[in-house]
Amino acid sequence: MHTVLKKLTRFLVLGFLFFLPRSRKIRIDRWLRGKEEFRKLKLADCVIVSFGKSGRTWLRVMLSRFYQLRHGLSERHLIGFDNLHRKNPAIPKLFFTHDNYIKDYTGNRNSKADFYDKKVVLLIRNPLDVAVSQYFQWKYRMRPGKKALNEYPEHGSDVGIYDFVMGRNSGLPKILDYLNLWAAEADKIRELLIVRYEDLRADTEGTLRRIVDFIGTPGSEAEIRQAVEFASIENMRQMETRRTFWLSGSRMVPKDRSNPNSYKVRKAKVGGYRDYFDDAQIQAMTEMVSEALDPMFGYQAPADASTQASTA
Repeated sequence: MHTVLKKLTRFLVLGFLFFLPRSRKIRIDRWLRGKEEFRKLKLADCVIVSFGKSGRTWLRVMLSRFYQLRHGLSERHLIGFDNLHRKNPAIPKLFFTHDNYIKDYTGNRNSKADFYDKKVVLLIRNPLDVAVSQYFQWKYRMRPGKKALNEYPEHGSDVGIYDFVMGRNSGLPKILDYLNLWAAEADKIRELLIVRYEDLRADTEGTLRRIVDFIGTPGSEAEIRQAVEFASIENMRQMETRRTFWLSGSRMVPKDRSNPNSYKVRKAKVGGYRDYFDDAQIQAMTEMVSEALDPMFGYQAPADASTQASTA
């Protein structure tokens, strides 16, 4: 209810400020969103941070099912901050964030000072796969206002996938800057678990177990296994088609049932970026990642190299 009221308040405030220039309204919108995210950040038992399209929804579904099984709750609700905590206080308050807006409220743009005293799971994914998934998110799912809010190409603009991926405000440069700042600040976070999407795919049960242990809510082998089975790609696609989680908003609802690229769960493929580019483009992109990204994440050439997820 608190989140709904905050969204309504933000909508009304921006409505009253219709006369302001668009750029000013965007700054105010980002500040208001940052204020609400900062409130949740301070109250959270654990924070799960990721750049968009890094596998957050998949992890959210697994964690939701894990706590539902452990505490006898319905499978209809995705965990969202404190909604399951209110049903049972033994379930932690988990704050999922893409870390987009908090800096607009606190001013901490060049550090992760807002997260220093928190328990943080940083979910990362090969930046090349992230950039491609962001393209399809932008093209088929993202609302026009959200595109403007986060400086993506304008709604309806004719931008090809390679230009999008190489773009300063939408693609690899933005993703690499994001990850590099987290790498530079990693040692300052009180408790940090870095989880690679690729490792979550390769050993889903083992990696999920590491995550719930880190959160401080260990579970049984059966609970882990059933949570993983529930969040299989096939089942998640079926749930999206059936709108199983419609009570949790639009994050698990297809924009166009006839277009597979408009689904939240699209391919979930490791290294799938190769399907969309020629050899020269792939070489240019992989060189950018190898040269610019902090090596602590393990995405240097070959871009999909499987290394052990890091814990700091």
